[in-house]
Amino acid sequence: MDSRNFRKELRRTATASEVILWQGLRDRKLKNRKFRRQHGIGPYIVDFYCQEEKLVVEVDGSSHDNIGTLQADETRDRWLSEHGYTILRFSNEEVYKNVERVLWAIEDAFSSGNV
Repeated sequence: MDSRNFRKELRRTATASEVILWQGLRDRKLKNRKFRRQHGIGPYIVDFYCQEEKLVVEVDGSSHDNIGTLQADETRDRWLSEHGYTILRFSNEEVYKNVERVLWAIEDAFSSGNV
């Protein structure tokens, strides 16, 4: 499966937490910033991406708790950082319990200049 079709499949099979967060990011709902979901950057596919801010937002489930995945995440984050991207990571639990707080954290990154 090529990258474009794989990204399309990831969007079709989004996790519940990704769907919840997407509702707050889509259609420029957050400070008029455009977000894309399951967007390809270099060799990676990121959950959400705002080109205006060079911001990557990742939502991690329990599969990210094992050592192999943690190491892969570190490698990926290092590559993205070296290429000028800022990465924000949130757990599924954070999105489920308080999506507003997650959206505020993303918004805060815009206004604080951390992005």
